[in-house]
Amino acid sequence: MDVMSVGVDRKVKALVNAGYYSSELEVIKDAIRSLFRENSELKVNAAIELYKEEEVSLSKASEIAGMTTIEFKEILGKRGIIREIEARPAAEMDVKLQKYL
Repeated sequence: MDVMSVGVDRKVKALVNAGYYSSELEVIKDAIRSLFRENSELKVNAAIELYKEEEVSLSKASEIAGMTTIEFKEILGKRGIIREIEARPAAEMDVKLQKYL
């Protein structure tokens, strides 16, 4: 282990021992929340990746990114990410259209 990681490890343990956190995992979770809060680009990149992997919907991804759905769609477009839009079969649409004609 290098000197830097030993220092971080000791600091994390010190926070737990002092009672600021219940476990080392809680320290790590808090650190990651702070990282995303401070670095909005990481938040956007994480949201895009989750959306691309179909783990979240477009609206949930935009919420994760901290922006409106329209803003998120614009970022997807700028990055060349194509959104797939689910459409109903043509036969089903024809039946509905006949109701109105």
